[in-house]
Amino acid sequence: MDFKRLQKLQAELGAFLDELMPDRLGNLRRRRWAEVYVRGLLLDGARKSIEPMAGRLRAIDRHAEDAIDYEQSLQQLINQSPWDDRCLRDRLARKVVAAAGGGGALLIDDTGFPKQGAHSVGVARQYSGTLGKVGNCQVAVTLQYATERAVFCVDAALYLPEGWTADRARLRAAGVPAAVGFQTKWKIALELLGRARANGLSGPVLADSAYGDVTEFREALAAGGWAYSVGISSTLKVVAADQDFGETPPYQGKGRPPSRPVGVRAGATSDSVKDWAQARATAFRKVTWREGSKGKLSRRFAAWRVRPAHRLSAGQEPGAACWLLVEWPGGEAAPTKFFFSNLPATTSLRQLVRTTKGRWWVEHSYKEMKDELGLDHFEGRGWVGWHHHVSLVMLAYAFVVLRRRRRKKGAPSG
Repeated sequence: MDFKRLQKLQAELGAFLDELMPDRLGNLRRRRWAEVYVRGLLLDGARKSIEPMAGRLRAIDRHAEDAIDYEQSLQQLINQSPWDDRCLRDRLARKVVAAAGGGGALLIDDTGFPKQGAHSVGVARQYSGTLGKVGNCQVAVTLQYATERAVFCVDAALYLPEGWTADRARLRAAGVPAAVGFQTKWKIALELLGRARANGLSGPVLADSAYGDVTEFREALAAGGWAYSVGISSTLKVVAADQDFGETPPYQGKGRPPSRPVGVRAGATSDSVKDWAQARATAFRKVTWREGSKGKLSRRFAAWRVRPAHRLSAGQEPGAACWLLVEWPGGEAAPTKFFFSNLPATTSLRQLVRTTKGRWWVEHSYKEMKDELGLDHFEGRGWVGWHHHVSLVMLAYAFVVLRRRRRKKGAPSG
């Protein structure tokens, strides 16, 4: 936004930050420079790293004293000050609960931050959906809360590849806490979900196949009482939910007790979800799930009750019954998208589709946070600075989204 508009919102922004920073980040100076930093994120400008933001802010601050060094003060706030970004994100999550209410979904995803060099914390040659290929970048796991009308980014954590976590000297140099070790992205996602629940957020968990393909992730969600609808690869195997594998044989008192039904044995076969869907092509029908910017969004879908069985050939019993939802657009030779969902067995096809398609908000929010607020513009190298910057971007984004929602309700724009 331009300076005049930002100036009009100064009191509103101050009140918003006061609510989320009741501790003033430890002292008044930090609180003041945190607001200056958020103003820099909101202010128009191609680059939202510290140096260019400091230049723009200094140029428009008519009350600045010559002795104030904007760049140095912002560098200290982000890279050296010991304020608790975790606590700040917790307050943000609770604010979102109060403002947006229930009925939303929790979106798990990860996003890349392209980087030069090898010294920025977590940077490595790794796959990034942002790049669409393997490249030199950082990757963060994010958690967003989406309703029908808006989306908020409520948490994020930097992923550290094993090449980093195996080198303690490198971790210390980047300021990574000693307790932080290697975690897969899906385990990081579970931690984010646990904190979200503690802060009052609830709803179905939506994720792409990078998470949905992981059996342990789906099982952990179910064990934790989370409803989910997650993308999966076309090669995962299934059997019908009601397929009879027989009874588990009674224990005869010798050796290890039988642990699986007689029909579960090494070498047993099952269909891939792609083959399953293609063999039932007549089941697909058109479903409309929401109104898009160019009209109603509709595709062909079908859903069946199945049991995941990609370990059946190794002699392991199929997983618990769930939905297999498949999308097969008209004109395509084969189905294109596949999902597992543990929504209730009574769930309608339309509701399955509407819930699953709620993930569209992810790319929308990434685009706004990166293009408008500089989510991926941080140029520091350290763990603390990265999390401080990302947390303040999330606050700036929540401020924008909440104002947008109020305008749509007809409230004065200020």
